[in-house]
Amino acid sequence: MYSIEPKELEIPHLHQLLLGAVGPRPIAFASTVDAEGNPNLSPFSFFNVFSANPPIMVFSPARSGRTNTTKDTYDNVKEHPECVINIVNYDIVEQMSLSSSPYAKGVNEFTKSGLTPIASDIVKPFRVKESPVQFECKVNEVIELGQNGGAGNLVICEVVKIHVREDLLMENKRIDQKKIDLVARMGGNWYCRADENSMFEITKPITTIGIGYDQLPADILNSEVLSANDLAKLAGIVELPNETDVNEHKLIELSDLFVSLEEDQAKLEVELHKLAKKQLQENNIEDAWKTLLSFNNQ
Repeated sequence: MYSIEPKELEIPHLHQLLLGAVGPRPIAFASTVDAEGNPNLSPFSFFNVFSANPPIMVFSPARSGRTNTTKDTYDNVKEHPECVINIVNYDIVEQMSLSSSPYAKGVNEFTKSGLTPIASDIVKPFRVKESPVQFECKVNEVIELGQNGGAGNLVICEVVKIHVREDLLMENKRIDQKKIDLVARMGGNWYCRADENSMFEITKPITTIGIGYDQLPADILNSEVLSANDLAKLAGIVELPNETDVNEHKLIELSDLFVSLEEDQAKLEVELHKLAKKQLQENNIEDAWKTLLSFNNQ
């Protein structure tokens, strides 16, 4: 392991380690106005949602690591404590990147990036028409984390109105994650795209309590076939299949395998673990357990 204390690193190196490891990061495409009402539009990947009641989002326009200057966005929310956080999807990712160019104060990034400003309903900053979801926010507080280059400034925003493109909504008015096509920041110049090919589901154990890693039989825990993710899936089951179900599964689904490898128990165990791994990949956790336990029910 490469182990080092942050104080031992130059800020650019520390910055790269932080951003290279913490990702993908959602992007706050923040629209603000200054005291005179001049618009500004800029993306920030130090961003997330932190509360639903009240609905709070936080993003951080950090001080420049090179010049220690503050961002126009930071200056604007201090002058006029409102903003719109526009969500970035793949359709506008290049325009979003273009808007992050170091334009001089007063230059309209809407114009430079070719994006369309539309009036908000409650706050003064404009929304980005092309953005799939737009959050009108009032700025509750700005917390300065330091005065040196690279220091963040936490802009704590309370959402006062939400706009979602109609075609992204399912019947229950929730956002279809397969349609929104979100993008996120990685380290350096890298982004990632959360399309259907890169997404996967894991059922949250909110109402169930799994048996846990510590209850896995030793032969399964020490498997050379099953990965740590596979074991965690197995450990998430609430209770093990009973012996009757395991024997029935063995007789109906696994009989050919047991007969063909009757004289080679080591290989039989490996093949059963391979089959269980495939079942786990298909999220068929109960059958995976029956397959694994069948080796001990001989």
